Amino acid sequence: MGSVRKASAWLGLVDDNDDERYYDDDYSEGTDSGDAWVTDPRVKVASDTAEEKGRRIGTVTPDSFRDARVIGELFREGVPVIMNLTAMEAADAKRVVDFAAGLIFGLRGSIERVSTRVFLLTPAHTEIVNGDPAGHRADGFFNQS
Repeated sequence: MGSVRKASAWLGLVDDNDDERYYDDDYSEGTDSGDAWVTDPRVKVASDTAEEKGRRIGTVTPDSFRDARVIGELFREGVPVIMNLTAMEAADAKRVVDFAAGLIFGLRGSIERVSTRVFLLTPAHTEIVNGDPAGHRADGFFNQS
C-alpha cells in the first residue's frame, strides 16, 4: 500500500482493504499532472505555497461526530479551522462544539462564532482582526460630518 493511501486509510478518508492484487508498488509517483489530489470534499486546505508561508486555513463541514478528528488534526498542526456544522443534526453539532472547546482549551487557542452553526477555531499564535465597516467609523474616509 502506498504511503498516501496508508495515510488516507489511517485518517479514515478511504476504505482500508488489504486486497491489493492490482496495486503496483513500483509505480512512479513522480509524474504529476498538476491536479491537486482530493481526498475528501468536506476538507479543504490551502496550497503548498500557502503552507510554506504559514497562511493556511482549513474548512471542514462534518457529517457526523466521527469527522471531529479531522478538525483536531488540522488545529493541532497550527492551522486555523472554520467548522461549518450546518449539515449536522443538532445533537452531533453540540458534541463537535464541545470537542472543539476542549481542543482550544488544551492548545490555548480561541473559538469564535462566525454565523449560525459556523465557528472559527484559531491557534494561540493567530490574531483575529475585526474590521468596522467604513461608513460606521468615527474617523473613517467616508465620514462627511
